[in-house]
Amino acid sequence: MQRNVGGLDRIVRAVLGIWLLAVAGAAVLTDRRAIAVTTAIAAAGLLLNATTRFCGGNYLLGIDTTETVSCSLE
Repeated sequence: MQRNVGGLDRIVRAVLGIWLLAVAGAAVLTDRRAIAVTTAIAAAGLLLNATTRFCGGNYLLGIDTTETVSCSLE
């Protein structure tokens, strides 16, 4: 898999993933299982994207948010 998630996009996905995990935890405590499961799955997806730096949706749409570094030896 080629990386297509980088920079600010990666940070936003990680923060949203952690926030959704907190929402899932709160939903479990208030006995709202459907919301807990849904938000936990969404959190897992976002955290996986942030960790692996690859997003299937970005790949399908041709989006690449990684920074390309050009090196010239002139």
